[in-house]
Order: sequence, then C-alpha cells, then structure tokens
Amino acid sequence: MSRLVAVAQGSLAGDLTGTHRSAVVIGGGQAGLAMSHCLTGRGVDHLVLERGRIANEWRDRRWDSFCLVTPNWQCELPGFPYPGTEPSGFMTRDEIVDYLSRYAASFGPPLLEEVAVTRLRVDGDGRFALTTTRGTLTADQVVVATGPYQVPLIPRIAERLPDSVTQIHSADYRNPESLPPGAVLVVGTGQSGCQIAEDLHLAGRRVHLATGSAPRVARRYRGRDVVDWLADMGYYRKSIDEFDDADAVRMRANHYVTGRGGGRDIDLRAFARQGMRLHGRLSAVGAGVVEFADDLRRNLDNADAVSESIKDSIDAFIAGRHLVAPEEPRSVPVWAPDDGPTSVDLAAEGIASVVWCTGFGRDNRWIDVPVFDGRGYPAHHRGVTTFPGLYFLGLPWQWTWGSGRFCGVAADAEHLAARIAAGPARPVEVPWIAGTPHSTSPSAAEWTAPRTVA
Repeated sequence: MSRLVAVAQGSLAGDLTGTHRSAVVIGGGQAGLAMSHCLTGRGVDHLVLERGRIANEWRDRRWDSFCLVTPNWQCELPGFPYPGTEPSGFMTRDEIVDYLSRYAASFGPPLLEEVAVTRLRVDGDGRFALTTTRGTLTADQVVVATGPYQVPLIPRIAERLPDSVTQIHSADYRNPESLPPGAVLVVGTGQSGCQIAEDLHLAGRRVHLATGSAPRVARRYRGRDVVDWLADMGYYRKSIDEFDDADAVRMRANHYVTGRGGGRDIDLRAFARQGMRLHGRLSAVGAGVVEFADDLRRNLDNADAVSESIKDSIDAFIAGRHLVAPEEPRSVPVWAPDDGPTSVDLAAEGIASVVWCTGFGRDNRWIDVPVFDGRGYPAHHRGVTTFPGLYFLGLPWQWTWGSGRFCGVAADAEHLAARIAAGPARPVEVPWIAGTPHSTSPSAAEWTAPRTVA
C-alpha cells in the first residue's frame, strides 16, 4: 500500500458521517483508479470507496488459470502503461491484480477499502449523500465505477436439476479440483464458458458444453495478433454514435478466444474431436435429463463465419494500405455435428457438476437518483448522465469498443474529469440510451439474482 493510501485511510478512520468531498468515486478497480488519477491531475478533492480490496473483481471473481484475452500492450491506464517485459503476452489473474496494485501505489489515490456504498441519494441541500458501511458522507459530484458485471445470473431452469448435482456460477469457479469428481456440464459459450470448458478439458475432465450464439475470433492471422490488426484498423477507437443500431451493438456477446499458453484460438470443433461433448442451447431439464435445442450446427457455423469475416476485413486493410504480410490459408472445419436435438441423462453420463457461464447483470436499486431507463440502466452520453453531477465509468461501449477495457478507460476517465473539474452542468440531452442489458441479461421472471450493493 502506498503512503498516500495509508494516510487517506488513517485520516478517515472510523465513522465517515460528516465527511464531504467535491467528488466521490465508487469502485476501486481499473475504472475507479483511472478516474482518481485524472481527478488528482486536475486537483479535484475526492475520495475513492471500494467495497473490498483494490482489484476486488479480478481477485475474487476469476478462476486460477484466468488471463487476459487482449495483449498486455493494451493495458494503458492513465500515467501507467504496461510496465512488464511481455507486451505481446497476456497477464494472468494474479499479474492483473499486481498491475492494479502497483498502479495505485504509483500515485497514491485517496482510497478507502472495505467500505461498501449501500445507498446513493440527493439530500435536502442538493448534495449527493452516500450511505456506507461506515456512515454517511456527502459529495458535490459522484462517479459510479462499479463495473458492468455485478450480479451473477443463473436461469430459473437450474431449479429443476437434481440436488445431487453441484451447481456454481462462473464467478465462483476456481479450478477443476474444486468440483466434485465426475463429468461437468458447462452452460454458455461466451469467453468464460469456452475458457472454463477448456480448463476442465485440459485437466482430463469429461466435459459437456451447451453452446450459444457467441462469435469467435482467431488469435493470430497473417503474422500478427488479430487485436494488433483491429487496433491499427481503428476498431477500438470507433465511437458508439457511429452505429445506427447502437443498442444492438452493445448487446453483442464478446468473441471467444484465449490468451492461455501465450495465446491461441478456441476451436470448439477441435475439442469435440478430442472427446468433448458439444450440444445446442440448453432448452429443458426434467427427471434427471437435460435437453438441448437443434442449433449446434448453426451456432458453430455462425461463430466460424464471424471469425472469417474479421479475416476478410484484415485482408482488405492489408490490400488497401499495400502492406506486406504473409499469406495464410483459411480455417477448415475439423468436425461437424449430427443434426437434431439431443438429450443427456445426467446419472448415466456421470455429470456431477454444472457451471453456469450465463453472464452478469447490474443491480442499481441502491442508486436513488432518476437516471435510469425502463430496464434499469443509466441514460448517459459518454458517462455523463441526465442528472447533473452523476457519472458512470467503465461501462461496455460507454463511448468506444475499448471503453470497458484497459485500453479505453483512460480516455473516458479524462473526459469525465474535465466535466467534474468544471463543476456540475445543466442536465445533458442523451441522444441514445447507454448501458443496455448485457447480452445474457434476461427478465426477472427467467432468472434468479441476489440483492447486492456497490
């Protein structure tokens, strides 16, 4: 811990009631720390509140073998670019935690750890009042930087599984040894689902994988990491207002790929050839039997098509710029499924565990400020909400594709810091509703989600 962090904690020991700051940042992950760095640079008196420890989400909600899927060089937090020796590598979970801890130590944010915000409202004096586990403090302006994936979502269909089957969400998965012996059903083929399925598969576990509609992307193409090509092509800088279908863009699932072992493709067809059982979307559970839809072939074909379309874009970029890059043959499917729906008897297959890789939702009920749409998501433009003085940071597609990533949060934080330093402005007109539900965010009737606080 840096000396300045220690000073902040020491000077605000005990009850926070009566404390006032020009700005308060809620959340001590990469977004909150980036915000603090930018506010510090502008001389704004502020405080950062973190319900756990620095990098809490990375520390407590990632499995043991987790690593970034984007190269380390994209870690460009304000004033602290990636300091390691492997810019083309992929930091592991523990390395990410260390990176963020060293970032905090580099400038000493006024950070209080183990302080949860349970309510945010406006008091009678027009100030923001933050009720916390250590009392109530006030602020002129507030930045909510609590991350986009707060509440693990598990479908109600999970209630129909036998009690003998262990069920966990991807947020609670740590390693193959943490699950009871036997086969494992992994539900969902976003980044978490595919990587956890691979983790179990490499450990020799029998894996059944219920696929979804998430696309995939090649790790490398024509001599470079695909992320390098996409960065040069401007994809991470493209703003959301350049799209006619902004809401649909935000709802797209991330492409699955991995940084494990130096980075490689995730080819579900190859896993199938090696013994992994692939299925369509999970559709029903009853009497110890799980049923899957007749969409496995379509799911695999669509994922491959997206990957090939990205390669098409790279080819066009290379040709248009007259770049020299090695030619590379296109991927050829190594396995194809039989058509038709499938069902699996859990006991007969020895399935003892289910890992739900079904995404996360937001819970903003602790925020008593009128900035949300009918779905409970904040209306904002570049993080500036319709309520003067309240901001959000770290949302997917907050402004660009890079907004929710290490590579884009710096620009978003600096934009908000300039607004905050100027003081609360009049209500902003929001040309579009930002923060649409995560691609797996469902209706309350379909899912179970615990009540959480920031």
